[in-house]
Amino acid sequence: MRSKQLPSSVALLRYLGLRLVLLIPTVWILVTVVFFFMRVIGDPITAALGGRLSPAQLAERKAEAGYDRPVWVQYFEYLGNVLRGDFGTTNKDHRAISEVLLTNGAATVELVFWAVLVAFVVGIPLGRLAARYHDRLPDVTIRTFSVLVYAAPVFFIGLLAKLLFSSALGWLPSSGRASTGTRLELGRQGGSSHFMIVDAIRSGDGAAIIDVLRHAVLPALTLGLLTAGIFIRLIRINLLETVRADYVTAARARGVTERKVVSKHAFRNALIPVVTVMGMQIALMLGGAILTETTFEWDGLGYQLSQYLLARDFVAVQGIVTAIALVIAVTSFLIDVINALVDPRVRY
Repeated sequence: MRSKQLPSSVALLRYLGLRLVLLIPTVWILVTVVFFFMRVIGDPITAALGGRLSPAQLAERKAEAGYDRPVWVQYFEYLGNVLRGDFGTTNKDHRAISEVLLTNGAATVELVFWAVLVAFVVGIPLGRLAARYHDRLPDVTIRTFSVLVYAAPVFFIGLLAKLLFSSALGWLPSSGRASTGTRLELGRQGGSSHFMIVDAIRSGDGAAIIDVLRHAVLPALTLGLLTAGIFIRLIRINLLETVRADYVTAARARGVTERKVVSKHAFRNALIPVVTVMGMQIALMLGGAILTETTFEWDGLGYQLSQYLLARDFVAVQGIVTAIALVIAVTSFLIDVINALVDPRVRY
């Protein structure tokens, strides 16, 4: 006897409810792993100030910060603070980590946005072109390019881009989010949104907009090409599969032109795996952003994380890594939602 299929709306709500329930233990496990991993390294006070303070001073500082208490007490206190959005205060510059996440996190979000744009602009057209010229010279060339940009280390691509386009040709700036003059001008106007391009557009200064965009080109290309390599292969493989599907054959039999068959029927379904993979690529991009931001001195979370690691400020490292883990978990959930809306099959 065939089981009764749930209505589409009910199946969607059940699927989203299940994903939301699974999100809670996922976030808890991530926060717990980060906390105990950092405690295995040692207490943050000794890590940051050991060798500069006497044992008595270290003990006093640890007692003030609460690191002399049992680990399980510190753990539950940290969980409570995270639930309130309090990730602690850095030892290096005494900034609230929530402030670091807000100001420097905006720079990372801006970089990831440009990188995703590069990934789509480069990856999708090249993937379609590779599928169209299957096993011919354009296809082989594009596949080789996708493997190279995916396999090459992010920092290596960034250094090559700086040497070529900045040092050798002088076309683009090699570091920062904007020139000093632009930053000062935007700072004088007040009301910063922490998104450099948004502030430049709000200022109405065309020169500032161009300056911000020029500074974003090399970091965005460096990080975006990494994901573009994945998109190229996904689009190519899925497009080759969908053009052989029965519904595409039926569309051809009805006299639909080949261009419309590919663009309207095959290509739309070939994009579904790209949406699914985007959640995983966010994690990859955030990891690549650490190296990209350090290479180009892009003042985002990745760059700040590297500075706090050098300063052995494990409170800041713990807070930033926890926040990144939360962003990845929530982003994964949102991608599941989008995927369920795009492809009804995943709801059942």
